[in-house]
Amino acid sequence: MKAAAVPLMLHYLEFVYSEDTAGTGSFEAVASVWPEQVAAVQAEIVKVLDWAHARFPGRRGPVAEGCDWDYDLHALREYSVPERIDYDAATRRLTLQAGAPARPRHTLTLLVSGNDGLCSAFRQAFGLDDQDGTA
Repeated sequence: MKAAAVPLMLHYLEFVYSEDTAGTGSFEAVASVWPEQVAAVQAEIVKVLDWAHARFPGRRGPVAEGCDWDYDLHALREYSVPERIDYDAATRRLTLQAGAPARPRHTLTLLVSGNDGLCSAFRQAFGLDDQDGTA
């Protein structure tokens, strides 16, 4: 008897499942982290994409064109500047004063889409609930 595969563990990426009208399933994860966590998120993205390339080799491309799976990857670095806001009752105006810039936030987004075979294998490999694709 074959033992059940142990799901690949992810700590930053939490996938949400959706499906389009053509039946293509998509798993999307967004991680927004501090600079010291970026390498760990990138390592998880590599783990997911390594798995997909190994499990479905040579079958990546637009699913609508007959390929088994595809992915979309984005990154954004945001800097924010907090502002102090006060109301002056005498002038009936707001005043704003910029503070010191905050640490940057890095947001990484990974969308993996595919046919039924990819979706089933993805759920199993990453321990996702069969109901809605979330962990």
